[in-house]
Amino acid sequence: MASNRTVFHVVPDASAQRWLVSIENNETFREEYNTKAEAVHAAKERAKREVLSQVKVHKQDGNMEYENTYGEDPRRSPG
Repeated sequence: MASNRTVFHVVPDASAQRWLVSIENNETFREEYNTKAEAVHAAKERAKREVLSQVKVHKQDGNMEYENTYGEDPRRSPG
């Protein structure tokens, strides 16, 4: 099932000296920041301006650290 949610990723750059914010499935969008905190803040601010969005923050080694969802949460079926 395809999602209409805009997904922002916060990842270290290839040199692991700076942090990048990118949009999933968008090869042209990329912002660079000096610190992870700056990148996370920028990604969250951008995500809050979208109707449905998500921020996925990665660790220095590239593995997923945590994610935040903005907008309407997906409905869960009663269990």
